[in-house]
Amino acid sequence: MKFSWYVRFGQRLTDLGVALTALVLLWPVLLCLTVLVRVKLGAPVLFRQIRPGRHGRPFTLYKFRTMTDARNAAGNLLPDARRLTGFGRFLRSTSLDELPELINVLRGEMSLVGPRPLLMEYLPLYSPDQARRHEVRPGITGWAQINGRNALSWEEKFKLDLWYVDNQSLWLDMKIIFLTVWKVFRRDGISAEGEATMPRFTGSARHES
Repeated sequence: MKFSWYVRFGQRLTDLGVALTALVLLWPVLLCLTVLVRVKLGAPVLFRQIRPGRHGRPFTLYKFRTMTDARNAAGNLLPDARRLTGFGRFLRSTSLDELPELINVLRGEMSLVGPRPLLMEYLPLYSPDQARRHEVRPGITGWAQINGRNALSWEEKFKLDLWYVDNQSLWLDMKIIFLTVWKVFRRDGISAEGEATMPRFTGSARHES
């Protein structure tokens, strides 16, 4: 991995500086979104879920809520496409729902840049090579997010994640952050074709040894 000094020390210092600055500058936006989510979607305002961090260690991820709790007659949650509201789609398309993850960055559970933290249930489904995505902290954005985001297949996404793990550097992180802002304005790759978000990962078709 390139620039081990940055991977070991520099990235954490960058994360702290940028996350603190962003929270100070964006607090009016965060307050406004908190009120809007509460009015349009109800409580709780924040979506909390256990996700795997570096080396697969679990942590609680924070995001603004984008879905209702609508259920069918049997009490089961309706499919994502039916619970995702127009306001929720707006939050996702602009990535505003991700802003509370700055708290995870401050706590050292995430970085600004890294492979996106997925679901705990996916851990046993990864091939040994795919599992290497957990050698670094998960990120708010990443190499896969600026190269297709949810429009990518799982295989494509993992390949990009692993490329990032093997090529992590300050220059690459700055490039990803800059391109993320550009992609957010263009609203590229918000969802997979025919899906409200991203289809579930069920394991690789060709398991690597």
